[in-house]
Amino acid sequence: MNVARRFRDLKQNSECALIPFITAGDPDLETTAKALEILAQNGADLIELGVPYSDPLADGPTIQAAATRALQKGVQLEDVLTVVKQVVDNIEVPIILFTYYNPIYYRGIESFLRQVKAAGVSGLVVPDLPLEEAEVLLKPAAEIGIEVTLLVAPTSSPERIKAIATKSQGFIYLVSVTGVTGVRSQMATGVKDLLADLHATTAKPIGVGFGISDPEQAKQIKDWGADAVIVGSAIVKRLAEGNSASGLKTIGEFCHSLKQAISS
Repeated sequence: MNVARRFRDLKQNSECALIPFITAGDPDLETTAKALEILAQNGADLIELGVPYSDPLADGPTIQAAATRALQKGVQLEDVLTVVKQVVDNIEVPIILFTYYNPIYYRGIESFLRQVKAAGVSGLVVPDLPLEEAEVLLKPAAEIGIEVTLLVAPTSSPERIKAIATKSQGFIYLVSVTGVTGVRSQMATGVKDLLADLHATTAKPIGVGFGISDPEQAKQIKDWGADAVIVGSAIVKRLAEGNSASGLKTIGEFCHSLKQAISS
């Protein structure tokens, strides 16, 4: 399913999107497949699936640890795409792959894009791809039918925000804090102003991520004007606790509570 189209459908119903994130292969690939289906059944409108990577510069301790566990079990991109193929026909939400640029470059840009497209991936988030070098990926991705979402940082200048908003595909990913991903006790109030500035710059949907850890924070972000709430570490942490069955049950309940919070 097309990412931009999904946002259009949600906007018609005045809905804020929920985008949960999980790390592929943690605790194992079978659990990842089940987690994707459970998240889709419990309110996820799109799902971000992280490809384990050895140097995850944008990720905090929780997601770094999850990626390390997956890598220690030998999980590779091909394994992640096999999982996507298994579930893509069973869920009605777009899957966005979160990956760093090195694996894309290593495989060859067009080869990588065709591979993920064939698996059923709808979008990409590449956190270490700067705007100045993004065109090398954006152009072939658009031709192949993969939407590449760019990130706006709190420290971005107004000129840079406008340029990123123009280039980003699917939606715009607004990073709520300076630093890496991870659970935080409260949201930075500057996000509200950043959202207003972005909405004044572009009509594209805006998703806010990094640090959202509970339903109250999710609702706050929605009330500030976000078109999507992205929740990662809080879900990855819950999935890793206990055994797979209890982790799956917990993330299903948590996902449902997040969606309820941003639907009220």
